[in-house]
Amino acid sequence: MNLKRTFGAILTILGIVGLIYTGIGIIQHSGGVTTLVVVGIISLLFFFSGIGLVRDTTDNAK
Repeated sequence: MNLKRTFGAILTILGIVGLIYTGIGIIQHSGGVTTLVVVGIISLLFFFSGIGLVRDTTDNAK
């Protein structure tokens, strides 16, 4: 079990969920602008760090 790859997948999923939440909030004009910006930035960080972990982690089959 590769812990880094699993954590990367979790971060990527959290980033996607946050980006969807931000997009829905922007479309429906709900929530404050500051809240949506903060959630969007954090979601982008989660998404790209998760993608980076999944991509850069090598599988060492034994």
